[in-house]
Formats: sequence, structure tokens, C-alpha cells
Amino acid sequence: MLETTDSANASTSTPAPSKRIEVQSAHTTYTTCAYCGVGCGLTAEVDPCHRAVTIKADPHHPANQGRLCSKGASLGETLGLETRMLTPEAYGEKVSWNQALNTVSDTLQTIINQHGPDAVAFYGSGQLLTEDYYVANKLMKGFIGSANIDTNSRLCMSSSVSGHKRAFGSDTVPNRYEDVEQAELVMLIGSNTAWCHPVVFQRIQAAKEKNPSLKVVVIDPRRTETCTIADLHLPIASGYDVVLFNGLLAYLAEHNGIDHDYVETFTEGFNNALADATKESGSVQQVADQCRLDEEAVATFYDWFLKTPKTVSLYSQGVNQSSSGTDKVNAILNCHLATGRIGKPGAGPLSLTGQPNAMGGREVGGLANQLAAHMDFSDAADIDRVKRFWNTDRIADKPGYDAVSLFDAIHEGKVKAVWIMATNPVVSLPNADKVKTALEQCPFVVVSDCVSRNDTLSFADVKLPALGWSEKSGTVTNSERTLSRQRALLPPAGEAKPDWWIISQVAQRMGFEHAFKYQQPVEIFREHAALSGFENGSEGKRRDFDISAYANISLEAYNDFQPIQWPVNAEHPNGKHRFFSEGGFFTPNKKGQFIALTHRPPAHSPDQPYPLILNTGRLRDQWHTMTRSALSPRLNQHRPEPFVDVHPDDAKRYALQNGHIALLSSAWGEMYARVQVTDRQQQGNLFVPMHWTEQYASHGRMGALVNPAIDPISGQPESKHTPVTLRPFRAEWYGFILSRHPLSPLECAYRITIKGDGFYRYELAGMHPPEDTTQWLTTLPVS
Repeated sequence: MLETTDSANASTSTPAPSKRIEVQSAHTTYTTCAYCGVGCGLTAEVDPCHRAVTIKADPHHPANQGRLCSKGASLGETLGLETRMLTPEAYGEKVSWNQALNTVSDTLQTIINQHGPDAVAFYGSGQLLTEDYYVANKLMKGFIGSANIDTNSRLCMSSSVSGHKRAFGSDTVPNRYEDVEQAELVMLIGSNTAWCHPVVFQRIQAAKEKNPSLKVVVIDPRRTETCTIADLHLPIASGYDVVLFNGLLAYLAEHNGIDHDYVETFTEGFNNALADATKESGSVQQVADQCRLDEEAVATFYDWFLKTPKTVSLYSQGVNQSSSGTDKVNAILNCHLATGRIGKPGAGPLSLTGQPNAMGGREVGGLANQLAAHMDFSDAADIDRVKRFWNTDRIADKPGYDAVSLFDAIHEGKVKAVWIMATNPVVSLPNADKVKTALEQCPFVVVSDCVSRNDTLSFADVKLPALGWSEKSGTVTNSERTLSRQRALLPPAGEAKPDWWIISQVAQRMGFEHAFKYQQPVEIFREHAALSGFENGSEGKRRDFDISAYANISLEAYNDFQPIQWPVNAEHPNGKHRFFSEGGFFTPNKKGQFIALTHRPPAHSPDQPYPLILNTGRLRDQWHTMTRSALSPRLNQHRPEPFVDVHPDDAKRYALQNGHIALLSSAWGEMYARVQVTDRQQQGNLFVPMHWTEQYASHGRMGALVNPAIDPISGQPESKHTPVTLRPFRAEWYGFILSRHPLSPLECAYRITIKGDGFYRYELAGMHPPEDTTQWLTTLPVS
């Protein structure tokens, strides 16, 4: 048991927990969920003899306070070994770790010697722990000497990063989850919170029940499950968020809704931003017409915002995943800066990140345009500072390839070796068939993962078995800047190793042993913390990210680590909840920046051959590319097949019936999906989930369709607006198979694999009658 320590006695090297919490007993471990960026705390009852874990919500964790969603509650069902990668492989042969690591290090070094450091790249993931991320970033940027390390977090939150940096001078989330419980108006913008961040939704729902005067506005082209608690739903035209929020800014100015004291004291650029907003958006009617919204609904929304000081804006992928995503973020932030509603209890903007450690990746510089500890390539002093801290003369001095351009560079032969860690880009990236081709022709592909099969592993020359959730140990940071521990519950599967260990071993073999001598994750965390405080504040330039209080944390304190919101330093030994209520921005003049914005519509023509708009997103009960969530029979019951939501008028136009199969086509690829006719979808718009892979659906990869256009500032892809068409898939035959064991891949046009409770179900359809069905009854070998 940890004893309470008051703030007066708190050590700057080991901050005290805020309450008495049991961290671990003989069979119970406190840890953090593996799924979304909410970062829920869990308790795990472990039966190591049977590799069995019972999951419950941690009642003390500040993120969830005893709440849990369906995915988190099902984590115990995903820990079997049947899909795990258990031994290293090189060129199709099982090898020792020594052989595998030598192959990776020797090949990387040979390519660097022949073609330079920019010929190699790493592609990481928000599934990595902060310690893993830190070591990968240090090796690539500090010692290989290239910034060619990016992450799948580029696909979900890089527009928020860019928007924060433009407005605040730093990638700072100014508010926290509890503000939704103190607010009088909650706006959910481009977020199906009920499915994508369910515990945050539960907190809003509970707050609304407790305070009936709390109003909820949902701004989303679709009428999603989140709308069940909405007082107002604005089904905005796809891509028109800047118009709506520019209009709000102009409305606030016209109706005396500007906090002039805050604007004049703590910000700059307001007049230019207002001039552009007024010029572009005009009247409420003009805004409504452009956004294809009801004028009265827009006026109601504007009036509620005007009259409600306690307003919280929660936004997610519907804002970020856009070729104008950064502008959308800044359009929202402009309205909060103009009203002084930022960093105050019940008032401020809050970006909901997608992955459990997307924020931790931002902190260590996991994006190709960042340095570690919220330092930046745009500042020569930052480059020199990190160089001296790491004691290296090889540090990168310019940004590397972001996610989309990285795989373009692989396709073009500029990058000749890529190391992919804990992610599945052949499924998740836009224009995914091009990604597949790029990896097919890449001279050297390394994949570290905890699974034995996925679409990306098919192209790996070297496969490295990494620890999975329940085995690895380290830290993560959630959407509200709260650091938490993930703790090991079970021993490693087979020969699997921690990602930080794998990367460090390769670094040592490449000649950098002096900088990568880590024996346990606490050593990496100490270094990460020390860098965050290194010369922080020198020359009057203070950085927001600072956890220097942990630079000398003991192993015992690290093991007993309690959730805390950064910064955690001498000034804030028990963390800090909010930023910017009284200025203090991280810009050169310490003032928040308004950004003048002009609407840029997504590229789309209603003409043939692609007259429809495709939107993509998550489901309630699946996660990313299903390598974990699809192992749970109960999660598979929710939506067992890829589907496409189609408005009834579009279904009639394209001769589609509910429950039939459709072929969706874009300029980049195709997929099959089961038709769901619904008036929740706007006419002319379609929706498909992002999750299915070739492992679970023969032609269900939505990434093959998706528009690879990117935001010019953030590099984030346009995943919410792809021009497509669709038509019926007219199969000659349909069938299904029930089996007690998984079967080898079935060769037919339409194949869906669904894991049930003690069985596997296969949904099948084809254009030509199968000649020999006995070949389908071959049991898949267990890994």
C-alpha cells in the first residue's frame, strides 16, 4: 500500500500520489487499457497457471473512475497464444535472436554505408510504450542521423499537434476530462464519442443526468450513436468545419461575445482572423447554406455558445483527418481564445487522441517533424540541445518523411530499408494497395509485432516477436496529459522481447553501445524525464513538456507510479491540470495566436465516375486492424462483417438492397461490403469501418479506397472524404462454414472470417461455382 503524502513533503525526484491506492497484491495488478486515448485504468486478477486474466475497471484512476467499455472489459479474452509470434524469423526461417539482430543491424549499416542514413526509416505506433518510442526515436534521429521515423499517430492526431503549435506555440492540451462534468455546454465535433471514446461519453452522459441544464451539441455529417444524448445535431456537409466556426467567430463579434480583456492581454492576431472570418462566412443564413444546415439550427448553436461561458469542445478524427485538418483545429481554437474559454474549469478545447500512447509518442518526438521532449527542428538551439544531451555528433537536422510520403519514398526506391513496429500500414494507410506494392519491392523490411500473421508481416524479411499488452511494462500518456503505467501481468510469450530491448540491441550492434545500455525500462524513463528538463527555460524559452521531477526516480517509485497530469517538476510536483487561463503561452512573445483562415473544400466532383463521398471510422467493438479485438468472441458479435452505410435514396439509385453485398470503387482501389440502408447517412455519402484486413475479409480493406491527399501543414491524410462509386456485387453462389478450428485461407471473391465462442464462422460468396470445396477444410496450423 502507498501512503498519502501532502504536497509540502513531496520530493521533486519522486512526486507523491494524491491518494492511498493499492498498487499490487498477490494476484491483482493495476494497469492501463490497451485501446483508445482515454487511457482507462484497469485492475487485473491474474491466474498465471492458466494464462488467465480477469479485467475490471480501476475505481481510482482519474480517466475512468471505475467505468469501462466493451473492448476494455474483453481484454482478458485476447491473451491466448494461438495468434502470437513466438520466435524470430529471417527470410522465412526460424533463427536465434542473435542471428535476427545481427541480420537487422548488418543490413541497416550496409544500406547506410552505401546510400546514406536517409535510405532507412522506422514506422512506429501509438501502441508502443513511451520507453519503446524514446529508444526508437533516439536511435533514428540521434545516431543513425535521419529523421525518417514516423508513426501511425500521423493518421489520427497530427492536425491537432499542428493546430496547437500554431495557436499556443506548443503541442499543449489545455484542459482535462473532468471539465465535461463542470461544463454547461459540451460540443462533440467530428467525434462519434459513444463508440470511439466510450468512457468519455459515459462521463458526459452521467453529467447530463446530474445536470439537466447541460446542453450537448454534436457536429457530424452522420447521425451516430453519440446523438442519443444530443440536444442539437448539426449534420454538417463534409469538410465545411472552417466555415461553421469562422461564422461562429463573426457572430460572437457581432453580438458582443468577445472577451476583449483576455484577447488584448494574452493574444494577438484577432483582427486579421475576424476580418477573414467575417468576409468568408457572412450571415448565419450564408453559413447554413454553405454547410447544408438548417438556418435555425445554426442560429441556436451560435446563441448557445454566445451565452454559455462554461463551454467544452471535444474534437477528434472528423476534424483531424482532413486535407484542411489543421485549419479546422485552429477554427475551433480561435473561438475559445476569443472568449477566454481556455484552461478554465468547465471551459476549453480538448482533442481526443485515438491510441493509448499517441500522446506519449508526441512527447518523445515520434513524428518525423519533431525532436524529443517537445523540441523542434525549426530551432537550431533545440537541435544542439538534444545533440549535447545525447552526446552524439550524428543528430538529424531536418524533418524526415511523414507517413504517407514515407511509403511513397519506399515505392520510389529512395528508402531501401524500413522497420515497422506494432502497426499494420498495408491496411491502415490510405492508397493501401500502393503501400503493399512499396513493401513488395523494398529491399529490406523488418517487422516487430506480437502477432504471427497480418497483412504487413507478409512482406517482412525479418520478423521480430515483441511483447504484447499484458506482458510489457512502461508508461503511456492519455489525451488529457495523464501519465500512467502499463504493467506486466503475464510472462513473455515464447521468445518475445520488449520493443525497447530489441531496438537497443540493434543499436549496440551498429556501434552505439555507449548510448543504449538500458537494462530495464525505468532507466529509459529517467533519461526521458531528464531530457524534458534539460535547459528547460534557458534564454527565457520555457517548454511545456517537463517531467524532470522523475529524472532520478527509483525503481520502487517507478513500479508504484500513480497517474499524474504533466508537467511534473519542481514548480508543479503534483502535476498541473490546466494551461492558458491567464496566458502563459509558449510562443516567443508568450501570447496565443489567432489564425486567419479561409475555407478550402476537399477536392471532389459530383460527376461520374466517383459521385459519392466515402467517410471512414471506428466501430464500438473493434480496434484498428483487429489483431487483438477480433480474438474476443463477444466483440465479434457486434458487427461481424465489413459494411457500408447507404442512404435509402442512394440504395435505390444504385439498385442496392439491405443485406446485399456491394462493390465500392475509388481512383485508388476497391472493397466489398455488406449494405446497410439507413437514413442516419446523408444522401450522397457513404460510411465504412476501418478495421477489416485480408486476414478477416478477402476484399474488406477500406485503406485500399482511401484518398491519399494530405494536409499541407500536418501531413495527415484525408480519410473522411474520398470520391467513390458503388454497385451490387452479383455473386453466383453464397455459403458459410462452421468449424471448431481455424481454416486455411479460402479462395473465393468474398470471404469473411469470424471467431465465435468455441467455433469459427466463414461467410462466402463467389462469381464462379467452386470446383473443389474439400481444399477449404484444411485446418490452419497453430503458431
